[in-house]
Amino acid sequence: MGTMQEEEGLGFGSSLPVPSVQEIVRNDAKNIPERYIKNLEDRPKSSDNICPVSDDIPIINLSLLAQGDEDERRKLDIACQEWGFFQIINHGADGGLTKMKAAVAEFFDLPLSEKKKYGMATNDVQGYGQGYVVSEDQKLDWNDLLFLITLPPNFRNMKYWPLTLPGFKETIEEYAKEIQRVADEIFANLSLLMGVESDFLKQMHGDAKQGIRMNYYPTCARPDLVLGVSPHSDSSSITLLVQDDEITALQIKHKGAWVPVKPIPNAIVVNIGDVMEAWSNGRYKSIEHRAVTNVEKPRISAAAFVIPGNEIELNPLKTMVDDDGRPRIFKNGVKYIDYLRYTLAKKMEGKLANIEYLKLEN
Repeated sequence: MGTMQEEEGLGFGSSLPVPSVQEIVRNDAKNIPERYIKNLEDRPKSSDNICPVSDDIPIINLSLLAQGDEDERRKLDIACQEWGFFQIINHGADGGLTKMKAAVAEFFDLPLSEKKKYGMATNDVQGYGQGYVVSEDQKLDWNDLLFLITLPPNFRNMKYWPLTLPGFKETIEEYAKEIQRVADEIFANLSLLMGVESDFLKQMHGDAKQGIRMNYYPTCARPDLVLGVSPHSDSSSITLLVQDDEITALQIKHKGAWVPVKPIPNAIVVNIGDVMEAWSNGRYKSIEHRAVTNVEKPRISAAAFVIPGNEIELNPLKTMVDDDGRPRIFKNGVKYIDYLRYTLAKKMEGKLANIEYLKLEN
């Protein structure tokens, strides 16, 4: 018997079906179809303002945060203000990360005919396919994905879950709980930094959901022509990412330059989303990021998005607004579902177009 979610989708929006990039490469590894070749100004050019791999990207020790360490909390505050991005170590979820990456790899190893059984419906963003495809002529990203709502359990749509894969469901369930524990610790510390009780931000999400986007980035004969993921910021409150330890492909925009993020083994990459920027009245910045491809080796990653309830309003916290030093720059009354639908109805094209929707007009 199908649930309402199974029949009606999430109500977030939809994405048009497109060919599997993994299969394109399998059939012809040398030629790049025209639709994936980015316009000249959007390509990851060698002339891009790219910093060397930065040792300055903040690293936060979750164990110290959980112990109430004030120095570590101050580091978190600075990371969210100046970078909107950090890597978490000592999070206690190492085993879950390893199993999660193995489960993602196993899914994308399935034959195409098997993966297609979990294809996105025309009215949903869950399932196997590509995201943010809104027209038949837009340029596409060099990746395939599987997107699942993982928490709470009653919002899972099991028709998109590859239950024929041994242990897949159990691995995803375990990982979802672990990553939510990490997210809750971050929220508790951000709440204190924002001048409210430690459970405030968690409660502010209302009927929250967690969605996990599992990504497969095939090798590419011409990485200079394509992008694994186009530049964008996330419409979540925060996003927690695990990625291959050996491949540097994620890049973040910092002070106008693209900074490659060298993976730290078993670290969780965290970035601030647009929702947190609004709630903090701009104190904490959502980060524009993209992913590039490479010739040698395919890459996988899994991004867990913390998603507020549909009716939650993205008003700045009162503690973050001060008529003298911190005037309100974000609107009151924008519901999360309206913002999410707005972002999902467009192709990825940077941060500005989305965040301006939430801001007061000058």
